[in-house]
Amino acid sequence: MRRKSALAAAATAALALVLSACGGGGGGTQQQPAQSASGGAAQPVADAALTGVYNPSTKKGGTLKAAHSGDWDSLDPADTYYGYSFNFGRLYWRTLTMYKPGPGPEGNTVIPDLAEGLGEPSSDGKSWTYKIKQGVKFEDGTPITSKDVAYAVARSFDKETFPHGPSYLNELLDWPKDYKGVYKAPDADYSSAIETPDDQTIVFKLKKPFASMDYVVQMPMTAPVPKDKDTGAKYREKVVSSGPYKFESNEIGKRFALVRNDQWDPATDPNRPALPDRIEVQLNVNADDLDNQLISGDIHLDIPGTGLQPAALGKVLPDPALKARTDNPIIPRLWFVSVIPEAPPLDNVECRKAVMWAADRVANQTAYGGPVAGGDIATNVMPPPIVGQEKFDLYQTAENKGDVEKAKQALAACGHPDGFETTMTYRAERPREKALAEAMQQALAKVNIKLTLKGFPASSYFSDYAGNVEYQKKNKIGLAGHGWGSDWPDGYGFMQAIVDSRTIRDAGNYNLSVKSDKVDGLIDQASGELDATARGKLWVDVDKAVMEDASILPVVWAKALLLRGEGVTNIAYNEGQSMYDYILLGVE
Repeated sequence: MRRKSALAAAATAALALVLSACGGGGGGTQQQPAQSASGGAAQPVADAALTGVYNPSTKKGGTLKAAHSGDWDSLDPADTYYGYSFNFGRLYWRTLTMYKPGPGPEGNTVIPDLAEGLGEPSSDGKSWTYKIKQGVKFEDGTPITSKDVAYAVARSFDKETFPHGPSYLNELLDWPKDYKGVYKAPDADYSSAIETPDDQTIVFKLKKPFASMDYVVQMPMTAPVPKDKDTGAKYREKVVSSGPYKFESNEIGKRFALVRNDQWDPATDPNRPALPDRIEVQLNVNADDLDNQLISGDIHLDIPGTGLQPAALGKVLPDPALKARTDNPIIPRLWFVSVIPEAPPLDNVECRKAVMWAADRVANQTAYGGPVAGGDIATNVMPPPIVGQEKFDLYQTAENKGDVEKAKQALAACGHPDGFETTMTYRAERPREKALAEAMQQALAKVNIKLTLKGFPASSYFSDYAGNVEYQKKNKIGLAGHGWGSDWPDGYGFMQAIVDSRTIRDAGNYNLSVKSDKVDGLIDQASGELDATARGKLWVDVDKAVMEDASILPVVWAKALLLRGEGVTNIAYNEGQSMYDYILLGVE
């Protein structure tokens, strides 16, 4: 047997600390599922990964096999905005901060990653300073400096090149007037927004005070990019790794494989145990086939992490052995329908209210798998796990089945007593979204609102179709099914990206329908309020204003029935990621 290196020993010790911190006894978590008497794998127990690390192990080696029911929006850290991508991407990128690995409430807290510590705010809260760790390197051995992080943030500014990525830093930082980004203005000085006084120090300068910067910089915009290796829109084909794995191959739309990055130093990274030798990902696998492969053990991991499809529930729930492999978390996520004012007659609020009144909430919940696998019927935008959330219902109907008479009254009030026609979109690879669209079609038909249903690829749904302003208007899209999970668990981290009209750009939008001056004004009040209790109440006011505007139809506050892969070790549901913590996983 080859002797363990000092770095490998350090990594093993670090993993033991992670497992100890995440495991039984301390921190309010439950005892880990015990190993069998023969020393085999842990015996399956339902919900075991919600409060502890299931099947803990420090064993390295093997291949983790994963599959995705669609295509990745982009592997480029500047151009991705799916939760699964933020989670999985930490295998090949590092950001200034990160969610604490493991289960339980501590998974909602951020800790340093590339940075030596959390950010240091200025006295006025308008600048934040971070120090980059010594000894961190790209996969080619080049040291990572503050300038690589600054360049990554500056390149992510360009939403024409990178339509999918988050825009928080575009809106928060004090960019030069008319700044166009690193491609259109390669020589522009952006020091008004970001300074790098030395190779270890990066300073973010904000337009106004902002308290949650440590949460923003855990997002992939701060994953470093070497300027001399940047290929713009083609960078997604060969991302330069700063994490424990690098790309061995990447067949866009088909598959990719990660292997160990020998320039990653575990001494600088106590949070990633990096257990598998290799990670293989299949793309565009039929969602029902993916579930069947997960059940049978042919794959270890369902990348999207939103839970079993309805077809698989009939196999898993009645089978005690399969059900014991499941975890059923409450997620800070809303599945919803955008009701888009740009598609007449939905430009009239009463026509939008007709949609609210006509919707059959029970049928919509059933489309998502019912109360166990889908979630609780949502009556407003913010889900229960968000700090300060309040439940209210402006469109209450008997048994949540809809109210035809009130819908018809709203139609008469907007000048369309005989109904109207519009188009509803959904992500084609997602059976639950298709079922939702069909449920909406049937419910709205009762009041003569005719829906034409169109499914589009998830990878380009927001850049080319439902989230593309020109396409949306040209094709008269009135309703669009999708969902949103919190970027961090407060009102701003959940609401701002989907209800602030000032985030709307030509393409890559996640706010498809809320365009209200009242809502925008309340967002400014809430984000500037320093008192936490008062700030929470203001976000409830934002929620109520959105519901009064009838531009979002809530469907369910999400739950998911997740299935643990056979032979997978270190499975823990991370509350910050709202799915299994992918950086902890190993294989037996």
